[in-house]
Amino acid sequence: MNDLMKGKRGLVMGVANDRSIAWGIARALHAAGAELAFSYQGEAFGKRVVPLAASVGSDILIDVDVTNDASLDAAFATLQDRWGELDFVIHAIAYSDKTELAGRFVNTTRSNFRNSLTISCYSLIDVARRAAPMMAAGSSILTLTYQGSNAVTPHYNVMGVAKAALESSVRYLANDLGRDGIRVNAISPGPMKTLAGAAIGGARKTFRHTEENAPLGTNATLEAVGGAAVYLASDLAACTTGEIVHVDGGYHILGMPQAENLH
Repeated sequence: MNDLMKGKRGLVMGVANDRSIAWGIARALHAAGAELAFSYQGEAFGKRVVPLAASVGSDILIDVDVTNDASLDAAFATLQDRWGELDFVIHAIAYSDKTELAGRFVNTTRSNFRNSLTISCYSLIDVARRAAPMMAAGSSILTLTYQGSNAVTPHYNVMGVAKAALESSVRYLANDLGRDGIRVNAISPGPMKTLAGAAIGGARKTFRHTEENAPLGTNATLEAVGGAAVYLASDLAACTTGEIVHVDGGYHILGMPQAENLH
């Protein structure tokens, strides 16, 4: 299994630090033999990514603003020059104004709605359109979602709508790119102790609640999400596309908390 991704090259977008889900995926892909490139946004994140990339033998780090066409064009031109082809893309990018996540959904502003959907959803389409010409049959595009996409989750608000749009985009992209042999899937972890997760109000309570009620009695780990990503990016998932794969200890199957936790 250590050579499952040997000879494959891919771009990982969205590593913020060593607790990022994107980093857990990158680490697992590297362990399986993949060669990696990383994108980041801005100098502050770049400083964090440089040592992480070096630890997995990567010297391709690209500053990318997914709201800027020229920035995206330049990023994929760089990859074209360095590699010429891509076997996978990991899209782990999302953003919303956290002050609006704390309030009522009905008060979502037009500007934050537009910004949240652009960065958290449309960026996947933008990336896929640029990546696809570099991808041969058997390649894979993978993004990250969350259960707030289809069930109301406290303090998630417009991000739930953005993730719902993202999941729908996964299905449409899977259909579009399937004729080229490119697979598109999403992983839906439960709550995790990440920089992004910490921005959501009540994160600690949510983490504890899901851990107490998930059928497996645990929340997702970086290792578990990384393992699922390796499967989806590898040839083992040759006939899997358009899927939302839950890695949440089974929490998503519940209609109510476990009997002992009902009050």
